[in-house]
Amino acid sequence: MGRRKKIVQECERLMDDPENIRNIAIAAHVDHGKTTLTDNLLAGAGMISDETAGEQLAMDTEEDEQERGITIDAANVSMTHEYEDQNHLINLIDTPGHVDFGGDVTRAMRAVDGALVVVDAVEGAMPQTETVLRQALREGVKPTLFINKVDRLISELQEGPEEMQERLLSVIRDVNELIRGMTEDMDDIDDWTVSVEEGTVGFGSALYKWGVSMPSMQRTGMDFAEIMELERADKRQELHERTPLSDVVLDMVCEHFPNPINAQPRRIPRVWRGDDESDIAEQMRLVDEDGEVVLMVTDIAMDPHAGEVASGRVFSGTLEKGQELYVSGTAGKNRIQSVGVYMGGEREEVDEVPAGNIAAVTGLKDAIAGSTVSSVEMTPFESIEHISEPVITKAVEAKNMDDLPKLIETLRQVSKEDPTIQIEINEDTGEHLISGQGELHLEVITQRIEKNQGIPVNTGEPIVVYREAPQQASDQVEGISPNRHNRFYISIEPMDQEIVETIQLGEASMDMPEQDRREALQDAGMDKDTSQNVEHMHGTNILIDDTKGIQHLNETMELVIEGLEEALDNGPLANEPVQGTLIRLHDARLHEDTIHRGPAQVIPATREAVHKALIDGKIKMLEPMQDVRIDVPNDHMGAASGEIQGRRGRVDDMYQEGDLMVVEGIAPVGEMIGFASDIRSATEGRASWNTENAGFEVMSNSLQRDKTMEIRERKGMKLELPPSIDYI
Repeated sequence: MGRRKKIVQECERLMDDPENIRNIAIAAHVDHGKTTLTDNLLAGAGMISDETAGEQLAMDTEEDEQERGITIDAANVSMTHEYEDQNHLINLIDTPGHVDFGGDVTRAMRAVDGALVVVDAVEGAMPQTETVLRQALREGVKPTLFINKVDRLISELQEGPEEMQERLLSVIRDVNELIRGMTEDMDDIDDWTVSVEEGTVGFGSALYKWGVSMPSMQRTGMDFAEIMELERADKRQELHERTPLSDVVLDMVCEHFPNPINAQPRRIPRVWRGDDESDIAEQMRLVDEDGEVVLMVTDIAMDPHAGEVASGRVFSGTLEKGQELYVSGTAGKNRIQSVGVYMGGEREEVDEVPAGNIAAVTGLKDAIAGSTVSSVEMTPFESIEHISEPVITKAVEAKNMDDLPKLIETLRQVSKEDPTIQIEINEDTGEHLISGQGELHLEVITQRIEKNQGIPVNTGEPIVVYREAPQQASDQVEGISPNRHNRFYISIEPMDQEIVETIQLGEASMDMPEQDRREALQDAGMDKDTSQNVEHMHGTNILIDDTKGIQHLNETMELVIEGLEEALDNGPLANEPVQGTLIRLHDARLHEDTIHRGPAQVIPATREAVHKALIDGKIKMLEPMQDVRIDVPNDHMGAASGEIQGRRGRVDDMYQEGDLMVVEGIAPVGEMIGFASDIRSATEGRASWNTENAGFEVMSNSLQRDKTMEIRERKGMKLELPPSIDYI
């Protein structure tokens, strides 16, 4: 029997024992060594050969991932590990580190109970380290720390024992400071900081396959002095044999990460807002394999032979072939065609997958990433909130008209697989707009359409997504319907940033029970009366119904909301989305007769009123910003900071870190297009950099009019602004 078959059989045997299951994700800043580390773990579990581990990058299953040397899609694998005479099943997800693919990290965190955070010993905790930690802790996922590339401190930087110890301790301090800051308001989490003494910190080199932790040193009798000696003498093979990395990390996983029985009672209230007294809540808390089936889909992938494969966490019940299950938000049921587990790029079919495991399922044609799939109708899980929103758009069109239907189908598939991509299909012009997290994100998507689907496409220049937002409160304005029989009285005001963030993080939404929503908005600073009258939320905008006893308003409200959404999706300046606005409906005069207050009357009246109020509130253009960090040798520092300043950016900080200078700043996304090649040539290829989305900022007054006109022209709008917009 092949080795792989044996591992699959062993996994099947262990699936029924949630006490010995660990569901974990490996997360880190880009290039800190996650995928190389995962290779070591696979080799330790006997799934790939020991020699190629670290170079094979087995979890980067797509061709473009191997070519670019970065992880793009989160990849799952199940493996076994013996710890304290007990075999454990470890379901692992290797996640991307590049900021453009942060959506995959957020989705992976929903499926797991523990996150192994990898940090480069030389670079220390970086911006993306902070982001992945925040994503983990928000989902109630427990972190441990692995400090990678320790070999570089010894051989490249030639650090002595004291220097090295100080550097490693400072990395641990930084990570703990982040954890403390993020968990201080979380009542259900005690102290989750990491410590060497407790064994929740490991050190090592994923490339040379050795690792140590306090428990492993006690077990093998090796100390840092001996490790440094062997590393300097180039005896890395001996190091690997005496203290293999996979044993150290997998022991830490088995010892310190919670099993589903411990994790689910804490995680369910965080990710599910249903009735906690119900049977289904109890079955999920108990990880009951005989209960109702509950599966949270965290990822959708295309398999050329099997079609769509949905993977996700089974919180209760047992998944089997042939089951008919409900998919949240869709009618009817879907029939499961196969269930399996992942072995890296390969999917191995099994008979059943019980609660507490991560499963791969075919046949769920209606599911998207984020769906709740269950054997009874139930309150779905909280939607998976992605921290950043699309900031850049590209137009895509098929080179041959015959490929158009196939392209539309492929684009729909793309948005199913990756909810952080937004697709807008304009059937009239045949132009399709893809919006994503950054240049690389869109480049990868369009390349995959060409390569995997064989559809030649033309792509337009990247277009930056702007926003519009009012700068002050407006007076009450009147919107009149075309037949002049209906009138709406509306005012707007900008909302506090804290309330906007509460909506963005999904802590307040229309899907929540009214009481919870009210409390969340009040906690963010909204006054009590306003929070009681919330009628609708659209994006980060809120409609407040301040009317009293108006006849026919109830049945007209749906049309009012439709007009409001149209007005907010296409702001008055340049048809860009409006954000962070509180809209108050004060009064309405409606015609007695239904026929005179239909869609053709109410929608334009509401839209007009909202736009008038926004103009009165001095609405302005906002541009997306990115935090930029550049690590560069001293003599290229001027060139690096010049690259930021030359892009209308500002440099906020410069400091020495090791032998490099770090330049930190912020710049508009629109100016960052082409940054990669410019910074390379400015610093002779010596700089490494990364960017993080930093929300939207009001554009400077001198640029408001020009940018507004440029966008209006691109969209084929009239070039004269309404006379009331005389302030930009």
